Amino acid sequence: MSSYSLIAALLTSLLLITAAACGGGEPTPSPTPTPEGPAAVAANGDTVSVHYRGTLDSGVEFDSSRGSAPLVFTVGSGQMIPGFDEAVRGLAVGDTVTVRLEPGRAYGERLDELVFDIPSEQAPGGLLPGDTIQFSNGGTAVVLEVTDEAVRVDANHRLAGQTLTFEIELVSIR
Repeated sequence: MSSYSLIAALLTSLLLITAAACGGGEPTPSPTPTPEGPAAVAANGDTVSVHYRGTLDSGVEFDSSRGSAPLVFTVGSGQMIPGFDEAVRGLAVGDTVTVRLEPGRAYGERLDELVFDIPSEQAPGGLLPGDTIQFSNGGTAVVLEVTDEAVRVDANHRLAGQTLTFEIELVSIR
């Protein structure tokens, strides 16, 4: 037997052994790949795009992505308020959900200790009620009142203490 014939016989035997080990028979079709990947629902670590509309119990809309680009974030990364993140987890592309979030699952309760006075000499000049100031630690506060002695500010999130309703549509999963 020539060396070529010996190599051909060995390769044929190897292919038969491999086919038997893998189950042989008809090939199993692979699932059709989708842009969303194998998991068709949003899970922790997925980067998702959503459209949303947020309203207060009064029906007043406080925020919406409609008419602009969808909001993009990573599920479970802490980028979003807890209830919003939870609402997106498990959605499939095209799903829409409406959730009502109590303050504890949204921006938290209003805290009286986050309303305080800054001595006027330590505050920037020219502040007016309604202005937003930023602290050196990155936090922000809204100016409530300005007097000669002090600037009264509120460092609570503007939606703290509010129950929020979100309508969320999952646009894509990456």
